[in-house]
Amino acid sequence: MTEAIPINPDVLKWARKTAGLRVDDVVKKMKRKRVTTETILSWENGQDSPSYPQLERIAYEIYKRPLALFFFPDPPEEESPKQSFRTLPDIALEQLPSRLLFLIRKSRALQLNLADLLEGTNPSPRQIVHDLSFEPAASSDEMASAVRDYLKVDLSTQISWKDSEEALKNWRNTLEECGVFVFKDAFRVDGFSGFCLYDDVFPLIYVNNSSSKNRQIFTLFHELAHLIFQTGGIDTPDDTYLRYLEGTNHQIEVLCNRFAGGFLVPGDDFDKVARNITVNDDTIIELAHRYHVSREVILRKLLNQSAISQETYDAKLSKWRKSGHKSAGAGGDYYRNIGAYLSGRYLETVFAHYYQNRLTTEQVADYLGIKVKSIPGLENVFLSKGGAA
Repeated sequence: MTEAIPINPDVLKWARKTAGLRVDDVVKKMKRKRVTTETILSWENGQDSPSYPQLERIAYEIYKRPLALFFFPDPPEEESPKQSFRTLPDIALEQLPSRLLFLIRKSRALQLNLADLLEGTNPSPRQIVHDLSFEPAASSDEMASAVRDYLKVDLSTQISWKDSEEALKNWRNTLEECGVFVFKDAFRVDGFSGFCLYDDVFPLIYVNNSSSKNRQIFTLFHELAHLIFQTGGIDTPDDTYLRYLEGTNHQIEVLCNRFAGGFLVPGDDFDKVARNITVNDDTIIELAHRYHVSREVILRKLLNQSAISQETYDAKLSKWRKSGHKSAGAGGDYYRNIGAYLSGRYLETVFAHYYQNRLTTEQVADYLGIKVKSIPGLENVFLSKGGAA
């Protein structure tokens, strides 16, 4: 007989209701004769508990929640998408796909995990979301210059990185050193490159690993700008929703885009390098490689320079998007994929607690979103990256 595990029944009931499911719906989705309406109610009343395999199915497949959430002392207080992403219009929020909403819920649970593991304190001595602030009407160039000075990464260093993979790794590490936690996942939905959730202590960026490395880099800085403005944001290549925004929200969203482009491709350097070039696909790719950005960023720069017409810009952008240029992802190594998806600081914190005997193997699995049997494989990846140092 499989042993039941002690979960919080209040959280179990909360997860079902926030997923918009009735008890009968859960029974049907479980597809097991021994799980009845009475079974689910007994779990939610605290009279009984599901087995670990049953909880995994409920958490990951039915309620679309991280498993660790069901051991929290209280149901978390969640902001609605409208509260989290105030710079997005209602029409955009209403069209968010269920997969993206699940990842947003997952990221909130990760923030709660961080608060629990780190006892409510961000371990970074420098925290960019506290140390820098700008008005929505600020100059994107001035903002880019201030952020670059803060991050202590000059343009020559950026250009020296051998490829976009190295650039993405270095930018990600730099942001984590400045108090921002960066997670990744395969979004499996078109049109969304990433999002961020603001928190005064544990600000978080979530990047679509299915996007190209260059697009992921742009997403990091688009979302960083949102965090500096103390608001959540969603990065999408399609900015037609801007027409529905007004006032400060419109200013912030436009500035986040301009900042990301201006930070990664400083105007004065670009003007020198791109002066008198013949604009074609090859030269655009060459410039994109120089700064480790997407072709779209370079194309926008050329448009702003009046080096190309609006018609040329629209035509090339449409052509590239139809071609579906995407990254191949992290490859087929399960453990390396999980290691790449999780924030380096988060992974380090979980294993540090594990080595100090402050977490059981079951708790480690819950925090990492994996099965107990997968811990050694992920631990090998962690140690290979120097995680024990």
